[in-house]
Amino acid sequence: MLSYRHAFHAGNHADVLKHLVLVQLLNYLAQKDKPFWYIDTHAGAGCYALDSGYATQNAEYESGIARLWQRTDWPAPLAEYMAHLKNLNPDGVLRLYPGSPLIAQKHLRAQDKMRLYELHSTDSSILSENFSGKGALIQASDGFAALKALLPPPPRRALVLMDPSYEDKQDYQRVPAAVQEGLKRFPGGVYALWYPQLQRPEVRQMLTQLRQCTAKSWLQVALSVQAPAIDGFGMYGSGLVIFNPPWTLPALLEQVMPYLVKHLGQDQQAGYQLEYQQN
Repeated sequence: MLSYRHAFHAGNHADVLKHLVLVQLLNYLAQKDKPFWYIDTHAGAGCYALDSGYATQNAEYESGIARLWQRTDWPAPLAEYMAHLKNLNPDGVLRLYPGSPLIAQKHLRAQDKMRLYELHSTDSSILSENFSGKGALIQASDGFAALKALLPPPPRRALVLMDPSYEDKQDYQRVPAAVQEGLKRFPGGVYALWYPQLQRPEVRQMLTQLRQCTAKSWLQVALSVQAPAIDGFGMYGSGLVIFNPPWTLPALLEQVMPYLVKHLGQDQQAGYQLEYQQN
């Protein structure tokens, strides 16, 4: 787990899906005047260079955000996400990609708080530099373990983003355990869990366990950009499971997911899945 660096994957198709949804969740919480907390269990470095360093080795952003960068026909939910990138790259050249903490920061108000956790020593140091003096509490520690002390948060409103690398196979067990514990301590929180689409039994088992978590409402969305590899290796898409999602989110995703399939899909097997239960 400690060897993982998100910079290798910054701006790929998984980031597009994750951050598109993140913007909508933050918008939902900011509709009310009451404060809320944003809690990121695997915050990474916060911002990534796409034109140098790790991101250039596999250039995953070229089949992700770069495919959308020069377009102007984005559906409304996607346009708001793209506005974050345009503001970060004002000269029109795609050089920087915002991580989840930086996107969240743009939505937080004076009364809201941000709690960021990153266990990788290098990324946690960069994260601290990126958010120095910006009111965020940053800790180089295990975000899963931190949740027990954080929940329920004082304002009784929060968004918890769990975005582990799954490089450590224990993450497949720790995610549903953390969600179940979180819902027990703080049943009204919004929990968003990212996962990779892989041909591995651990993914299926984790999703089954997540479906067994007790919550009033949930939503699962997945974007597949290609057919699974014949040899069984590699990520062919990604998804999010959200507990207590905004009631408006299904309609927003129905609007934008076909667009993502069209422009991020890499073969005829590209597609999306959307399931949800609302109370």
